[in-house]
Amino acid sequence: MGKIIAIANQKGGVGKTTSAINLSAALASLGKKVLALDMDPQGNMTSGFGLNKNEINHTVYDLFLGNAKIEDCIGKDVLENLDVLPSNRNLAAIEIELIDIENKEYIIKSEVEKISKAYDYVIIDCPPALGMLTINALTTADSVLVPIQSEYYALEGLSELIYTIELVKNRLNPELQIEGVLFTMFDARTNLSTQVVENVRENLNHKIYNTIIPRNIRLAEAPSYGMPINIYDPKSTGAESYKALAEEVVREGE
Repeated sequence: MGKIIAIANQKGGVGKTTSAINLSAALASLGKKVLALDMDPQGNMTSGFGLNKNEINHTVYDLFLGNAKIEDCIGKDVLENLDVLPSNRNLAAIEIELIDIENKEYIIKSEVEKISKAYDYVIIDCPPALGMLTINALTTADSVLVPIQSEYYALEGLSELIYTIELVKNRLNPELQIEGVLFTMFDARTNLSTQVVENVRENLNHKIYNTIIPRNIRLAEAPSYGMPINIYDPKSTGAESYKALAEEVVREGE
């Protein structure tokens, strides 16, 4: 069975979707079979792989409501070794639609279990909130990768997220682990970025990835072209960084 990693942080703008897209693509480029699962109603992971999120017949939304089988929702071979389970704005109202549903925390888990043996990795992009969509991602996942921005408020909100992860572990998913903390948007020209990294390393009792994702204009451009960075600009520092992260994730798993 493949490893399922949720990429989560309730703070927006920390490079969460960028990391979900590019880690998925980098793992696929290493020959791993990957499912990229978009749990964010914004659908940015979906469009980041070049899919038109407004013209897709079946999405995660249909899984929640039981309107389609998971096999019918997955976009096959979006890249070599990579499939996408898409999302769009229909998902935004799902919490209201599930109010009276029992075991709603486990809907995606039960669906992903049907197909997880077909993949080496399932990478879940969570919305920037700690609601029912993120809870579903955390009950499905084996571990959580937490991207944090290399800036002054990096630790703000991290304790809240770790508390939520521990709560889910204690009550809903006893197997859940923190995969690691990933620094993103690192600016080597500023002392602040370096100080933040050192501060977090000293004060956090969880694994911190050796790979640090730099601020990189090519990384920012790639989604508008519907491409992960390793296809848009394979020689960029962004592409090299996510390849290094993917190698680190694979090594840890072994």
